[in-house]
Amino acid sequence: MTSPVLPSESDALVLDAVATGIPSALSDLGNLVRIPGMAWPAFDQTQLERSAEAVAALASGTGVFDEVKVLRAAIPGTGEHGQPAVLATRAARNGKPTILLYAHHDVQPPGDDALWETPPFEPTVRNGRLYARGAADDKAGIMAHIASVRAVSEVLGDDLDLGIAMFIEGEEEYGSRSFAQFLADNKEDLRADAIVVADSGNWDSVTPGLTVSLRGNARFTMRVRTLDHASHSGMFGGAVPDAMMATVTLLSTLWNADGSVAVDGMSVREAPTPEYTEATLRDEAGLLPETTPIGNGSILSRIWNKPSVTVIGIDATSVASASNTLLPEVTVVVSARVAPGQSGQDAYEALESHLRAHAPFGAELTFSDVDLGNGFLVDTSGWAVALTRDAMRDGYGVPPLDLGVGGSIPFIADLVREFPEAQILVTGVEDPHSRAHSPNESLHLDTFRHAVATEALLLTRMNAIEH
Repeated sequence: MTSPVLPSESDALVLDAVATGIPSALSDLGNLVRIPGMAWPAFDQTQLERSAEAVAALASGTGVFDEVKVLRAAIPGTGEHGQPAVLATRAARNGKPTILLYAHHDVQPPGDDALWETPPFEPTVRNGRLYARGAADDKAGIMAHIASVRAVSEVLGDDLDLGIAMFIEGEEEYGSRSFAQFLADNKEDLRADAIVVADSGNWDSVTPGLTVSLRGNARFTMRVRTLDHASHSGMFGGAVPDAMMATVTLLSTLWNADGSVAVDGMSVREAPTPEYTEATLRDEAGLLPETTPIGNGSILSRIWNKPSVTVIGIDATSVASASNTLLPEVTVVVSARVAPGQSGQDAYEALESHLRAHAPFGAELTFSDVDLGNGFLVDTSGWAVALTRDAMRDGYGVPPLDLGVGGSIPFIADLVREFPEAQILVTGVEDPHSRAHSPNESLHLDTFRHAVATEALLLTRMNAIEH
C-alpha cells in the first residue's frame, strides 16, 4: 500500500457533502429507530424483517453497491437459521483496496417503559441528543456508513474505485449465533483489506476514540438446589438451608471486600491507561452520592484490563408473592467480563471451578446456557490504523485517543479468524452518556456528525491508495 496525498480541496468537498447530507441521514435514522427489531424469540420477529428491508433499501438508494441482499445463515447444530442480515457489495476497480463496513440493526429490548422519559421507539430530540432505543446502539452506526457512502459517492462520482462491502447484522444483541456461518457462507463477498466495526464509543462527546482493546465475556446460568420441595420456614428454618441462603452465600465469594474479583484463574492485563477521575466516573456511570467505586488500581484499568462479575438475573419468589417458605431452588444468570488476552473458555472454567469449590451446605449446582467470547487487542502498526487516526483528527477537529473498552464484541474473533490479513478498525458513535442498553438511550448529534465526517474522509483517502 502507498499513502495518498490528498488535496485539501477534496477534504473540503467531502466535508461539505457530509454537512449537507446530515439532515436526511438523521431523518432516515429516525425512521429506523421506529422499527422495534429485537432478536429474542419473545418479540415480534416480523419487525426484524422490516428493519432488514429498510436497511437494504437505504443501501440500494446510495446507488453505490453492485448488489444488495437480505440473507440468513444457519445456526450450526440447531437446524435453525439466524436473523436477517443485509449484505451490500461493490467490487474494487482499478487496483484499489476494499473496505468492509459493519454495524447491526437489531436492538436491545427497551425494558420498563415507565423508566423512559419519552417512548423508546419514538425518536425525540432534546438538548442536542436523539433519544430512542437503538439511536446509538447501533442504528446510528448503520447511518454513519450510509451517510458517508452517500457523501463520498456525491464527491467522487465515477472516480470512486474503492471496493466497499457493507454487512449489517440482525442478531448482535442476541449473541450473533449465525455470525460465523454467515462469514463462511459469504467469505468472498466480505473479504477486505480493512474492516470498520462501528459498534463502540468515544472518549467523550467531542473527543474521538479508536478502540484498541476489548474485554471478553463468559455468561452462564446457574441453578442452586438444597431441597426437593418447599418447606415451612417456621417449622424448619434454622436447621435447613434454603436455596436463597445458599445462593447469597455462594455469590458473595466471587468478590473481595473491595469489590474486585476473587476468582483464582481469572487474569489481569497490565497496560497503561489515560487519566480518568472518580468525579468523571460518577458523572458518566450515575453513581449515587454515598456509593463508592469498587476494585483497586486506576479506574480505567478496572474497566479495561481487569475482570468483572455481575449477577444480571435471578429467578426466585417475587416480592408480591412472598410467603414464609424455604425455597428449594434459585436460578441466577452470571455475566463476567474477561481481561484482554484470556479466553472466555478459560475464564468460564475458573468461575465454574470456584463456584463448585465454594458451594455451601452441600448445595447442588447445575450450569447451563454458557455463552463465551474472547477479547481483542488491535495491532496498531498498520496503514489503515494510521489513516483512521488522521481521519478522526480531521473529522472531529480533535486528535483521537486509543481506548480500551470494558464491553465485549465477541464476533471480532470470527473476523480475525476468517480474514487474518485484514486490519480491524473498531469505531463508534457513542459517548459516555449514550446509555446504550439502558432506558433513555441517546445519540449526541454532534458526535454523529463528526463520525460521519470521519468515515467519509477515510473512504475518500482509501480511494486514493494504490493496492
